[in-house]
Amino acid sequence: MTALLVEPAFWFNLALKIAITVSITVIASVVVERSGPFIGALIAALPTAGGAAMIILAMDHTPAFIAQSVIGSMIITPICAIYALTYAALAQRHGLLLSLGTALLVWFAGAFASRLIDWTANTALLLNLVVFPITIYAAVQFLGDGKVKPRVEFTARDLAWRAAVVTICVLVVTGLSTSIGSYFSGVFAFFPVAMSSFFIILHTRLGGKAAASVAAHVQAPFIGLVLGLYAVHLLAEVIGVWWAYGLGLAIGISWNGALWLWRRQRAKA
Repeated sequence: MTALLVEPAFWFNLALKIAITVSITVIASVVVERSGPFIGALIAALPTAGGAAMIILAMDHTPAFIAQSVIGSMIITPICAIYALTYAALAQRHGLLLSLGTALLVWFAGAFASRLIDWTANTALLLNLVVFPITIYAAVQFLGDGKVKPRVEFTARDLAWRAAVVTICVLVVTGLSTSIGSYFSGVFAFFPVAMSSFFIILHTRLGGKAAASVAAHVQAPFIGLVLGLYAVHLLAEVIGVWWAYGLGLAIGISWNGALWLWRRQRAKA
């Protein structure tokens, strides 16, 4: 490791990873917070920070490692849904610190408890099939009336602290991915750093109910993320990681597009 620290290639690769992750996360977060709750949730459920973290893992590891790490990502997705639901429930009546802090504790508890079971991709998919109907139903009461449109003004400070937090996550994922193994690499790739930043901005600027509405709307779009991850697991060693990533992203975008069309049809009806 000491030898690597003096290699220009090491610093170049690290800077590239940070630049990719920060750019994707910050741009996506700005779009989320300038959109309504539903559109914002569609974007928030896409693999922004998580996808960037998976790109980083692909730079350093084999397709077999990626295929196995995706199992951890599939397990953490319903835990992210529970995290968002916890935040949505608490943000109705409580401040940001209690609401987000409790939600993050739920995320960490779920992440580490999940390792008690030896998961496969199929059992991970089954877990999602069990959890999502429950969280989608429970989140209905927090959706809001659709009249609140989260549109906030940004400052350089907002973008700076967000970039700093994402950079720390990149350094952690890069430094620990070999030692923590494929499962937890996949888990922590989808640590909700981007989503938490959405909630911080919206909660402090527009109040807890507006932020909770985005958290409630994100439940159904998460299903597309899981389906995309499942495709990556199946195809990473067959067609290559990058093609598998592209197909997985296409599945997630297609699912969200279908949700958008369905919502439009309901509005017209």
